[in-house]
This record gives sequence, structure tokens and C-alpha cells, in this order.
Amino acid sequence: MPSRDFGELLAVYQRELLEKVMPWWMNSAAVDREHGGILQSLADDGALLGTDKFMWSQCRALYMWSALYNQIGRRHEWLEVATNIFEFLLPIGHEAQWLWPHWVHRDGSVKVGAENIYSDGFAIMGATEYAIATGDERAIEMARRTYETVQNRLAVPGSYQASPLTPPEGAKTHGISMIFANVFHDFGLLAADTEVLRAAHSHALQVMDVFRRPEHKLVLECVALAGSELDSEVGRYVCPGHAIEAMWFLLHIFEDRREQERIGQAVECIRWHLDACWDSQYGGMFNSLESDGTVKSPDGGKSLWPHTEALVALLLAYELSEEQWCLDWYDLVHDWSFAHFPMREYGQWHQTVARDGSPPERTEPEPNRVIDPFHLPRALMLCIKVLERLVAGEPSLSA
Repeated sequence: MPSRDFGELLAVYQRELLEKVMPWWMNSAAVDREHGGILQSLADDGALLGTDKFMWSQCRALYMWSALYNQIGRRHEWLEVATNIFEFLLPIGHEAQWLWPHWVHRDGSVKVGAENIYSDGFAIMGATEYAIATGDERAIEMARRTYETVQNRLAVPGSYQASPLTPPEGAKTHGISMIFANVFHDFGLLAADTEVLRAAHSHALQVMDVFRRPEHKLVLECVALAGSELDSEVGRYVCPGHAIEAMWFLLHIFEDRREQERIGQAVECIRWHLDACWDSQYGGMFNSLESDGTVKSPDGGKSLWPHTEALVALLLAYELSEEQWCLDWYDLVHDWSFAHFPMREYGQWHQTVARDGSPPERTEPEPNRVIDPFHLPRALMLCIKVLERLVAGEPSLSA
């Protein structure tokens, strides 16, 4: 039961982040010191596989190194990497008129243009965190201008793509409100902008009142524009990791706004998805469900990122609710994750494992496969922050 000693658990997460995961990123071929940005097509040992750059990865890396500097320790080497990424991104954003491309070549020239609005969300996220770290007005302007282009497109359903789940005509997807609730809220706080904060809250309520379905005890990924369910495969699709990640985003928003009833709803929603997606035979979280709770592709393996999101969500839910079930579930997710995902010979974690938790077969890695410095280091960082508060006995804002 790792949660019985928050101090020891804090030390585990600090070691994992500071002695294993981040050294892997800093010592790998990831940081492109010649052209700027990061190289995210990497083998398990950190060797370079490809040089094209995925915009999600660039913007999320800007967030990650900036957030480490802001929240874990003001290390010069972390800020140096963040600045390297920011200076790479800024001219790309200018040239694209803040409609962020999907892929670029190593030198920043566009390979695939603006076909995914999530890239813009991560650009706001990264610029906001970098502005917090540096006070650089250019970063605030980058977030502001991107916010404006996003709002213009969101006002016209069907005018943008949202891969990997672009909604069909006449529908909308949970991921849009999920990400923009989060990034608008953080930018709105930085800019002290009530309009941006209202937009964030509106998206948060979309998640809670439209996509969250108490009758199913699940969050649907796609619904009709008017909010009704879609009688189709995409309309029945549920991504438990996505839903759990959304709930901890919203916990921060509702905590800031002192919306205690909403906090309770979000905490309950985390439990719904763990109850539904946990593998009773082998342990671990299934990747996808049907809206009736049926597991889709149960033997398709298990992904790292939903487990990392559950670790953050459960610790935060416990901090805000003090309900024991949060720690009971946390212990299960923590133990399974730390038993099956870490590659101890490298310091990195497997992106996927088999259903029973066994590591993937060693094959020649795919060229241009994407490994992000995001879900894992972010989860370790945010768990450290919650555990520090729990060890110190600090009350939450909502208490």
C-alpha cells in the first residue's frame, strides 16, 4: 500500500522524475541544439530515428521544460531547453498566422499544414507556461493570438480537424472542450482576462453536462451538436484515460472557482471510469470501451498514458475529497504501472505493454515513431506537487 506513507511515495516520484526520466530526455538525442526544438522520433535507448517534428510534441515539450522550471526547481538547464524550443516555435507561429502546422521538417519548414486544432491548444499551453517562467511578452502574445484563431474556428463547427477523432458532420468531440477548458483557464489566469476564463468555464460545463453521461456512468467522446447521443460506432466510443485526464483538468478549474458540487461530480466520474476499464484478470486499464461498458479490443495491449493520468487524478481527487476509495484505486494503479511500464535499463518507460503487462517484443523500431516528453514526466511532476501538499498537511482551496 504505497499511499500509507506519503513521504516515502514523494521520494519515489522525485527519484523517478529527477534521476531516471528527465536524465533520459536530457541525455538522449531529443534536444535539437542545431535547429531548435526537440527531436521526438527516438529509440528506447535515446538514439535518433527520424528528424521530422510533430507540432504536438514541440508545444508539449515547451510546456514540460517550462513547468519543470516553474514547479520543481529553477534549473538553468531546464530553462535553456525551454528557450531553445520557444525560439524554434515562435517564427513558425508567426509565419502560419497562428494556425499551427501539424508536422514540420527539422529546420521548421512546414511539412503538413494546419490540419489539427489540438496543436493550437498545446501551443497555448506551452506559451503560457513559458511566459510564467520568463515573463517574455512574446510568449503572452503567442498564446493570445493563438487563442483568437482558435475561438474563430470553434465558432464554426466543421471548420477544423481534431485528429485522432475528428467528429463527423453534425457532431462535436469531448477532446475539444477538454483541452480548451484547461489551456484557456491557465492562460486566462496568467493574463487576468475574464473573457478567456469564461470561455474556459463554458468548455468545462460542456464536458460535465453534455459529454458526461450519468445514465452510463461514462464520458462519451462524440455527441451530436445539440447534445444527443449518436447511434454509431463513434457515438458509442469511450476513452477512459481521456475522461480521467479531463476530470483532473476540471478539478483544478472547479477548485479555483470554489464549485464544490462540481468537484464532487468530477471525483465521482474518475471512479466510474476506473470501475469500468480495470482488467479484473490481469490488472491495468483497458484503452477503450463502448458506452454500455463493454471493453473494445481487450487483447490489444495497454497504454502508458491513461495510467499516468489516473495517478494524477486519484491523488488530486483524494486531496480534494479525502475519500478512501481514491487511495485504494491509486495503490492499484501505482503498483501495476511501476511493475510493468518502466524500462530500468534506460530510465524511460514503455509506451505500451501486452494485456498481461509483459513488455513488447523487441523489434526494429518504426522510423518517425513519436515519443513525447509529456504524459509521464507531467504526471510525475504533478504527483510530486500533490504529495508535497499532503506531506505538509496543507488544506486544499476547496476545504
